[in-house]
Amino acid sequence: MVYVTRVEHFNAAHKLFNPDWSREQNDAVFGKCANDNWHGHNYELYVTIKGNPNPETGFVYDAKKLSDLIKEQVTEKLDHRNLNIDVDFMNGKLCSTENLAIGIWNQLQQHLPQDVYLHCIKLYETPRIFVEYYGE
Repeated sequence: MVYVTRVEHFNAAHKLFNPDWSREQNDAVFGKCANDNWHGHNYELYVTIKGNPNPETGFVYDAKKLSDLIKEQVTEKLDHRNLNIDVDFMNGKLCSTENLAIGIWNQLQQHLPQDVYLHCIKLYETPRIFVEYYGE
């Protein structure tokens, strides 16, 4: 089994706010991230796939196709967008980095060939905070 990782970048705004809570509770839990005027991040996205190299190409999956897939299914939908308002696969979800990583997984998994598997989504919100999701 070989693991291949593609790194992409996007910028997006969001706010963390639970509509079932009072303003005070949102402020207590989410702090500045509950700001009514939103806030943004420069996200770094690591998409790791796994599989066995094709004997004819030596590739697990063509890197250009992987890049195109990530751009089409993820970064074009997220880049310079408001995650709470503009992103269909985040509708009805709290826009935490954890939920965003799960959403990205779901966007990509369905488009990979049968012999290529999504292994991990690693999403950096800042250089010091990131989440990893393995589809579990």
